[in-house]
Amino acid sequence: MPKYVIEREIPGAGSMSEAELQDVARKSVEVLKQLGPEIQWLHSYVTGDKVYCVYLAPNEAIIREHAKRGGFPANRISAVRALMDPSTAE
Repeated sequence: MPKYVIEREIPGAGSMSEAELQDVARKSVEVLKQLGPEIQWLHSYVTGDKVYCVYLAPNEAIIREHAKRGGFPANRISAVRALMDPSTAE
């Protein structure tokens, strides 16, 4: 299944409390359950004013639907074309 990185602009994201992050995660999981098994949230990176999420999904449309139902932005959705890490240099 295709992998995507979703950039979400959320001012102050890096200052959110553990409870606030948990609430956002719960809402995301709730919407994922509604959409079914074809979309999966792998993990997210929280930075100062952005959250970068990694998802498996058949297409961008279902990712946009997840964002719409969850009430969070999906400012940029990028399909992952390749994975690179230190072992790539070998």
